[in-house]
Amino acid sequence: MFEGSMVAIVTPFKNGKFDEKKYAELIEFQIKNGTAGIVPCGTTGESPTLTFEEHDRVIALTVEVVNKRVPVIAGTGSNSTEEAIMLTKHAEKVGADASLQVSPYYNRPSQKGLYLHFKAIADAVKIPLILYNIAGRTGVNIEPETMAKLASDCKNLVGVKEASGSLDQMSRIRQVCPKNFLLISGDDSLTLPLMAIGGIGVISVVANIVPRDVANMVNEFKAGNIKKAEEIHYKLLPLTKAMFIETNPMPVKTAMGLLGMCNPEIRLPLCSLADENLDKLKKALKDYGLLRI
Repeated sequence: MFEGSMVAIVTPFKNGKFDEKKYAELIEFQIKNGTAGIVPCGTTGESPTLTFEEHDRVIALTVEVVNKRVPVIAGTGSNSTEEAIMLTKHAEKVGADASLQVSPYYNRPSQKGLYLHFKAIADAVKIPLILYNIAGRTGVNIEPETMAKLASDCKNLVGVKEASGSLDQMSRIRQVCPKNFLLISGDDSLTLPLMAIGGIGVISVVANIVPRDVANMVNEFKAGNIKKAEEIHYKLLPLTKAMFIETNPMPVKTAMGLLGMCNPEIRLPLCSLADENLDKLKKALKDYGLLRI
């Protein structure tokens, strides 16, 4: 159910408020262009600066607009176990198909603490949970052995969005976790290599602006057309790199503003790009054929 190109969708703002109309348009754009899943309230969706009310509304609106056409994987993680349970219960109540659970940030728990945190969430709900491992943001890595123990003990913990940047770790996950444990890329530039070692798709940032190309790359690989998938990978690579010239989602939101897709408004402490990086982003968009400057 959870495979292919899934988008870590932005949360558009207008005058400081969640822009529901534009958000619905972005969802329609994604589904029309082959995106296989919508992932609201993740890193790219600026979840740390959403209020609880906004967070709940974004997820509820996502479920409503998607209307079962593709899975909705709601970002409901927190560095507070109680808060994560509260957010995940709401996502389950409004009809999300699964929950994305980031490892607790700032607290830097031990592997035992990580296990107990995720198990408590899994025990509190029935919907599938997907771990989100991104130590560069959270300060702690979920070790493959911890994932394997969670997968064994929690039947609704079904996979991981792996953004460690380490293919060695990803290979280890494939070795020690159950065969049906989903390995999903959390780094756009590593999607193709990850699929080569058993990954089943990506939760993508760059798909916010080129969803058809990301979906085509994944689908070509799955169909056995490796050379075609490789061509798309190398076409995407410079654009993907540009999405991370500064902290995500600053570049992708700026790009969407330049392309007229949504207001580039972003919440502090994130801010507009440095001038030199804005120039680099514009060049990447122009080279890709998306922007005329």
